[in-house]
Amino acid sequence: MEMGSYLREIEGKLSNDPFLTEKISGGGGGGGMRRVWVPGPVIVGAGPSGLAAAACLKQRGVPSMLLERSNCIASLWQLKTYDRLRLHLPKQFCELPFMGFPGDFPTYPSKQQFVKYLEDYAERFDIRPRFNEMVAEAEYDRTLGFWRVRSKRGGCRGDEMEYVCRWLIVATGENAEAVVPEFDGMTEFGGSIKHTSLYKSGEEFRGKKVLVVGCGNSGMEVCLDLCEHSASPSLVVRDTVHVLPREMLGRSTFGLSMWLLKWFPIRLVDGFLLMVSRLMLGDTARFGLDRPIMGPLRLKNMSGKTPVLDVGTLAKIKTGHIKIRPSIKRLKRQAVEFVDGRIERFDSIILATGYRSNVPSWLKEGEMFGKKDGLPRRPFPNGWKGENGLYAVGFTKRGLLGASMDAKRIAEDIERCWKAEAKLSTPTTLSPPST
Repeated sequence: MEMGSYLREIEGKLSNDPFLTEKISGGGGGGGMRRVWVPGPVIVGAGPSGLAAAACLKQRGVPSMLLERSNCIASLWQLKTYDRLRLHLPKQFCELPFMGFPGDFPTYPSKQQFVKYLEDYAERFDIRPRFNEMVAEAEYDRTLGFWRVRSKRGGCRGDEMEYVCRWLIVATGENAEAVVPEFDGMTEFGGSIKHTSLYKSGEEFRGKKVLVVGCGNSGMEVCLDLCEHSASPSLVVRDTVHVLPREMLGRSTFGLSMWLLKWFPIRLVDGFLLMVSRLMLGDTARFGLDRPIMGPLRLKNMSGKTPVLDVGTLAKIKTGHIKIRPSIKRLKRQAVEFVDGRIERFDSIILATGYRSNVPSWLKEGEMFGKKDGLPRRPFPNGWKGENGLYAVGFTKRGLLGASMDAKRIAEDIERCWKAEAKLSTPTTLSPPST
């Protein structure tokens, strides 16, 4: 059959079955593969960014299909975060489009409260992801003019699916995979070594000496949690870091910064933040926390590196309850040798070494996303749109606020195409698939 005739036949079938499914040959295990023709976008990832994109599309009358590798929404928040975690920014800066936080939530909602907010958000907009769908490959078919998204239901040995769509929205985010560095002697160490994605509480480390590697917000907060559970933490500081009070002058530091930037250049705002921080926190370099030469806001804009918002960790560093250590040279049996020659015994090591994008492992394209870091090549605010109906949400390095901005832009852009194509075909009422 000629390709044009085949596509017209598919469009005709879609008018009667919005999510047309075909069984085709070529799947693993001899059972074939199921192909699903999706009239709207396919969204990969059901975290806050994916939910925001689905909600914005729905508000504009565009259906979507949301694929999620885990068994729940916001799997990073639900499965890979520590118990004491709270939003680092005030709730008004973390709202998704069209729905605010409940009025009785505190300024900095807990992990459990934020997950409840996301679950309520999905229910309000009737967002029903297809869970346990591990996307293995997505590639644009230039002959068809569609994206082919292949996944396995239930993991590597599950049923193979192929979703065919005009638009693909990448919502797997900047934090899809844990970054686990290699150290000489890791097999020799003998004690537990775990990434913060596996850390829940300091209770299991009570009475133990623990080395935390990484001095971002997570590393600082894990150290504080360990202190509060009677452990003895040390913190490896490998680089310069800006530590700011979470609040200053009676307002959140982030909110105050955003307000000041409306009136003053970023250089002056940075200078003000550093002056107030020194008055409130003292000279952090005295405690082994050297500041970068570039100011915190400029550094964030240039590199995406977020300043640490102190929630009590610095006080523990000042009193010596948390000790600062330099980079690791190698691990020994129940001990760590640092680059300054010091050798110290530790029972456990916690790696607060962050996360990275996993986009290069499954998205087969070379223009929009970098092969090395898996992030959009074009800087904010222009990284949300690529070629051939490819979009990205949640890669701005500006948290939930940036993800919401992307989601709105994407929905507006796709709606224009959707309405233009609707004029050329018979209108149909579309509904999302049930799980």
